[in-house]
Amino acid sequence: MFEDLKPAPADKILALIGLYRADPRPNKVDLGVGVYKDSAGNTPVMRAVREAEKRLLAGQDSKSYLGLAGDMAFNDAIAKLVFGADADTARIRAAQTPGGSGALRLVADLLKRARPDATVWVSDPTWTNHVAILRAAGLQVREYPYFDADAGMVCFDAMLAALRGAPAGDVVLLHGCCHNPTGANLDVRQWAAVADLLVEKDLLPFIDIAYQGFGDGLDADAEGLRIVAAKVPEMVVAASCSKNFAVYRDRVGAAMVMTAKREQADATMSQMLVGARTLYSMPPDHAAAAVRIVLQDPALRADWQAELEEMRLRMLSLRQRFAEALRRQSNSDRFDFVAGHRGMFSRLGLTESQVERLRDEHAVYMVGDSRINVAGLPEDGLDELAKAIVSVLD
Repeated sequence: MFEDLKPAPADKILALIGLYRADPRPNKVDLGVGVYKDSAGNTPVMRAVREAEKRLLAGQDSKSYLGLAGDMAFNDAIAKLVFGADADTARIRAAQTPGGSGALRLVADLLKRARPDATVWVSDPTWTNHVAILRAAGLQVREYPYFDADAGMVCFDAMLAALRGAPAGDVVLLHGCCHNPTGANLDVRQWAAVADLLVEKDLLPFIDIAYQGFGDGLDADAEGLRIVAAKVPEMVVAASCSKNFAVYRDRVGAAMVMTAKREQADATMSQMLVGARTLYSMPPDHAAAAVRIVLQDPALRADWQAELEEMRLRMLSLRQRFAEALRRQSNSDRFDFVAGHRGMFSRLGLTESQVERLRDEHAVYMVGDSRINVAGLPEDGLDELAKAIVSVLD
């Protein structure tokens, strides 16, 4: 049966991790893997999450299944975190999923059930796994222009022009905040214009919000999504807790749907749960329970928000200092856009050969498209890193 199978192409980021680990040079820098790191290079367990886990261990008296939708109190808390504490949730349904990727796949399968011929429009560029997940669900994928690499900013007019050509009933995948891989976000005015276009063209918004709290703050990062939700009759959302609760390996997220009427929400939720049954049956409980405890306890929630804010401000400081170092070393404003981007990532605009030279000559590891993880920047070595980057420029 398996004699004709060929080895699957290596995941580029996972391959990069292997190369970094095998590199014996003591001054190596890892800017590739997409996890938050503190100043010591560690990905910590957040204080509030650790305390919530202690309470969970002390109080949990069963490991029985919770059901296809998972922890319902978690689902309610995440829906309010994303849509807002005062949001009308009568038309919103949520299902706990194994991570943000699980949420994306569950929504993708729902879209395939609801409108099998729909095309999903994704930004150019987008997170690589977006396309893989959508195609694995059997959906057609097209790109819309999003990022002007030369200017380091969103090419908004080109984006709108492309989406105006999308047929009614198609789906538009949008990054809720902290765009991956570019770090370039839509502003409030642009979000409003996109929402108006979605309504005008009868397009369904599919918002992936994986970094809420990493950009401009918890509510500010969800503002674009909330603008869309206030204008459109229907939308789908995939949320992740991996980054803002730092529960990466424990895998928890939520797939959400907002429909035009309450009864449609119930029917749609039932179809989404049919998809969950065939994908993974029941979601894992541990991280969702810990997140739920944090969000329900005022003291733990305040401590979580304070630590999340510390992480966000650290990344903003690193962005500013790195942009200044690049300006000093290049004697130009070529990389000033890094300071204006948000979230964990920016794309520097280097060629693949320049990225390879950085790895070979300077032990600096980043993804081939020159996406860097800002949280991985060496706090005491920004000028040395900037000097290395400038040395490989043509």
